[in-house]
Amino acid sequence: MNIHERFFPEVGAGGFSRVDGTIAFYTRINALLRPEMTVLDFGAGRGQGPVDDPVPYRRELRTLKGKCRRVIGADVDKAIQENPAIDEGHVIAMGAPLPFNDHSFDLIVSDNTFEHIADPAPVAAEFDRVLKPGGWICARTPNRWGYIGLGANLVPNRWHIAFLRYLQPHRQEIDVFPTVYRMNTQRALKRYFPLDDYEHCHYGQFAEPAYFGNSRLMWALMLMMFRFMPQALAPTWMIFLKKK
Repeated sequence: MNIHERFFPEVGAGGFSRVDGTIAFYTRINALLRPEMTVLDFGAGRGQGPVDDPVPYRRELRTLKGKCRRVIGADVDKAIQENPAIDEGHVIAMGAPLPFNDHSFDLIVSDNTFEHIADPAPVAAEFDRVLKPGGWICARTPNRWGYIGLGANLVPNRWHIAFLRYLQPHRQEIDVFPTVYRMNTQRALKRYFPLDDYEHCHYGQFAEPAYFGNSRLMWALMLMMFRFMPQALAPTWMIFLKKK
């Protein structure tokens, strides 16, 4: 019995737990998605989610291509050019204008990307420019004040790969990027996506403990702490912003 099944026995029925953050995030995206939509996958990378996810149900949820009119990816990594989960890919420079016309997209997905954005203002402005009125920004990112964000900020970026070899041995080095956590608090979200312009539907997510390997003691301790943590300290923000 692996560590997930020990604490979440329901994993045996389908391969995912009742608090699976990926299931929660992409279920809500699928609920918003319509066949006529054009989607921007910001930070699409090489498509490791839809391609590498070992759970078929979760992999299907993460695959947006074919469920809407078009999925267009944008990333600073040239690996996006080989991403099979998008219809079209663009290599961009972070903070530079996006190569798209105004009001090009009905929905923007950004999964575990906000924590890497060093200068949020121009990125948020570009999101606003290319998103249609009534469109959605859907983002998942670690909370700066949760244990993942606090831990990442305590460890210099040059050591992240070495730490992850121990804490998340399944994580590939090509999927590890420097973090800055400047777009990962409620205050930052309201600053860059003002309440006058966006309806905020975000919440804190308490998924399975991460970065603790197979330590039963740490899993048990974290799950107990999760019961008493306020939303402000949730490990992950599930961000859903509707443009007015």
